[in-house]
Amino acid sequence: MNIFLVGLMGSGKSFWAKKLSTSLNIPAFDLDIEIEKLEGKTVAAIFETKGEDYFRLAENKVLKNFSQKNNFVLATGGGTACFYDNMEWMNKNGITIWMDDSPEVIAGRLKKEKAHRPLIASISDEHLTDFLVEMREKRKPFYAQSTYRFTNNFTEKDILTAITAHE
Repeated sequence: MNIFLVGLMGSGKSFWAKKLSTSLNIPAFDLDIEIEKLEGKTVAAIFETKGEDYFRLAENKVLKNFSQKNNFVLATGGGTACFYDNMEWMNKNGITIWMDDSPEVIAGRLKKEKAHRPLIASISDEHLTDFLVEMREKRKPFYAQSTYRFTNNFTEKDILTAITAHE
């Protein structure tokens, strides 16, 4: 079983990938970390030196490399679902789950780590929630193609129930 977690940055994709990995006894991967390994640079450094277009190409390439793997959970980047045919590809190759916490909750998480997040590094704390609301609206048509969507206050049991029902 291949599980792809999608949603805004800070929505808990990496956290849930680790938890599901343990519960399902399958490996977890973080797409940004896999890109950093391949490129030898942080995501922030890739954005800064080569730009977003280059990053999105690298992201697409690393994502498609998962076609060679089976039985994993992958935390994707916040924008992964929105570029190229990534969302369609993930739906064809596994279960997609949209982690849809509210922009207010996500903003609270992200305030501490803005320096490591190129898309929000220059946004003031006061404007962060508004930015996330706007970003969510732009990305919603892609995220909404997910097999499952979980909103605020969901549990691991909720996710596992949906996954096992899907099998």
